Amino acid sequence: MLTPVNPTSLDRTSPPSRTDTGRTLDPALPEGVRIRVLRATYGDPRAAAELLARLTPRQAAGLDPLPTEPASLAPELLSLRRREIRALPDDTRLLLLLAAADQYPVPTHAFLRAVAAARLDTRPLEAAETAGAAHATAGGVVFRDAWTRIAAYETGSPADRRDVHRLLARVLRAGGETPRRSWHRGAGALGPSVRLTAELRTAAQKARDTGEHALACALVERAAALSRDPREQSRLLNRAAGDAWQSGEGDRARRLAAATDSDALNGVFALRAGNAAEAFDALLTAVARRELEEPCADLRPASAATETPRMVAVPRTPAPDHAVHLLARATEAAVYTGDLRRCREAAAVASRLGIVPHGTLGGLAAAFEGRYEDARDLLKAAAGRCGPGGDPTLLIHAGIAALMLGDHTRATTATVRAATSARARGATVVVAQAMEFRAYAEFWTGHPRAAETATADALWQAHATGQDNGACHLQAALAMFAALTGDGDVCRERAAAARSYALGRGLGLPAALAQWALAYLDLSSGRFAAAAARLRALAGFGPGHGHRAIRHLATPHYVEAAARSGDTRIARAAHADYDRWARAVRSPDDLALSARCRALLAPGDEAVEHYRTALDLHARGTRDFERARTELLFGGALRRLRRRTEARDRLHTSLEAFESFGAPHCAAQARAELRALGTPVAATALPAPGALAPTTRLTAQQLMVARMAADGATNREIAVRLALSPRTIDHHLRGVFSRLGIRSRIELVRLLAEGEAS
Repeated sequence: MLTPVNPTSLDRTSPPSRTDTGRTLDPALPEGVRIRVLRATYGDPRAAAELLARLTPRQAAGLDPLPTEPASLAPELLSLRRREIRALPDDTRLLLLLAAADQYPVPTHAFLRAVAAARLDTRPLEAAETAGAAHATAGGVVFRDAWTRIAAYETGSPADRRDVHRLLARVLRAGGETPRRSWHRGAGALGPSVRLTAELRTAAQKARDTGEHALACALVERAAALSRDPREQSRLLNRAAGDAWQSGEGDRARRLAAATDSDALNGVFALRAGNAAEAFDALLTAVARRELEEPCADLRPASAATETPRMVAVPRTPAPDHAVHLLARATEAAVYTGDLRRCREAAAVASRLGIVPHGTLGGLAAAFEGRYEDARDLLKAAAGRCGPGGDPTLLIHAGIAALMLGDHTRATTATVRAATSARARGATVVVAQAMEFRAYAEFWTGHPRAAETATADALWQAHATGQDNGACHLQAALAMFAALTGDGDVCRERAAAARSYALGRGLGLPAALAQWALAYLDLSSGRFAAAAARLRALAGFGPGHGHRAIRHLATPHYVEAAARSGDTRIARAAHADYDRWARAVRSPDDLALSARCRALLAPGDEAVEHYRTALDLHARGTRDFERARTELLFGGALRRLRRRTEARDRLHTSLEAFESFGAPHCAAQARAELRALGTPVAATALPAPGALAPTTRLTAQQLMVARMAADGATNREIAVRLALSPRTIDHHLRGVFSRLGIRSRIELVRLLAEGEAS
């Protein structure tokens, strides 16, 4: 069939290529705005420049949604394309109109059947090819660009447009083509129609059931235009907003929602791109009011093909799954803020309304209150709901619960399944959300470099879909990856960006994670007093600035920093609380880290047995990175006790692990300890050029930068793509050249080509 150019799916779901980035985008714009501008304008730099010049201050700051209608995006470019189309012969324009209607705004793949059914002569398409506007292929018509396709549609008269839509509807007769046939029937309607409104609603549900939320949005939006009932129009636009959001069209979703008065929708949008405290209040208000509206798609499980389609009649109270999902979102808002009071409030509302929420809510509230046994039981029940094919939102909550329990294997399983389920259901918006929490499990299980690449991709997806709060969380995760791999410049830049945004939106979770990343960078670089000060400050931050869960997770690092800087008074109290939690949940890794803390706080020979206990427990856990750090600390303790042989073995083991993880700062600490033993160890020599493929010699971030540079991107263009400064990109490229033993980009192109070919 023909190659479609669909503005609601294919050409807006992946990062733009080098030529799409454009050199006119203001680097002072928020990264999310830059990415959404490029996405909205189909990567066309002329259209992007035109749209940027038309943005209001609030739109440029990312506070208001971008325009979504083509005439508002790039009117001058669109006007130029219209003039080009009008210059073509009438029969050529009619064929282009038919092809455009078949592709925009819903791809229906029926052009060739329509041509055959109407017995149209396709030879006039030669004029379009001569003009460079479009060309015919064996599968149909391919337009020069998205703007030419839009112009071909919009230059048609209303009567001609209705005619081509009716023609396309007639030829769409296969069983799975019903929603698209209904779309063309609705687009070909002269005016309001009760019958067509009902047909479009039914078709939208069928599209939703198969995960085609962009199609469902178009159908419901058209149904609203054909409805005579203002209340029904509001409900339909509410559903259209939910479908737009699920499909990743955040700006369209927010614009559609502006025509409704939904606390649920406003809460979701605030949760993903606004103030988390306001999001919590709006979502809890929606639960308490029992909104008289169909649940928006982001607030209930995505429909499965076996579910009974929802009827038009709206229930007087929310369906149970709607209420549970509203509470799940409210829980996420409380998690993002780090506000214990809000966790308690959500639990109280659930109890008052007789709603049994997902166990993560109660578990978090109990953990924050210090009721660790209760928290363990609730979180275990929540973490156990991570089977394949489940609802993506509840799978994410299962992952959060597993992380709290220290079960990184289950956390990874739950979040991977959440992303898989979201993709299968067409819930594009949820994929980046799953990666936010998967990153925590990747920190310590020995896969920081592979996870860094996946997280960078999730960051782009979060920005593109209008989830700037999630992007902030991912920025903080990337700061932690950079701390683990010893890239100080990137760590500081990512952490600064995350903290600046987080503090303005009341996002305690990413703010605290970014602070932890900076502290870990200090710790692994031997700046123990600075690390202790950062982590001690974490305990003093209130909601929206810090986070109790992050403070708790960082306790082993705080104890290490405090012990090595000689200030253990507060560290002992922090360890006592951490130990109580570890004993409650019985996680081997948490128990191992508690034993390591005990060793750090113990005098002389007494520490040795605690270290041995820690390593025995690590052997049953999954936190390989922390196991290597325990080996390093144990080796140092043995050296000071003059147990040289065992110290040497422990330090060599930790050195090998850190080198395999790509953690040069930690590896340098192990080498320093070995030198103190009188056993000098040279830094790992770089292989001779050509000995290994480039991918084995570069970090994940360096490899991304190298590939874009080899493709011809400038430092500034790479910086825009990766949300980093040009200075940092220059630092990365110097590191790439040094590791590969080259001096120019020409050599880089050759070396990467040879490595990928081998």
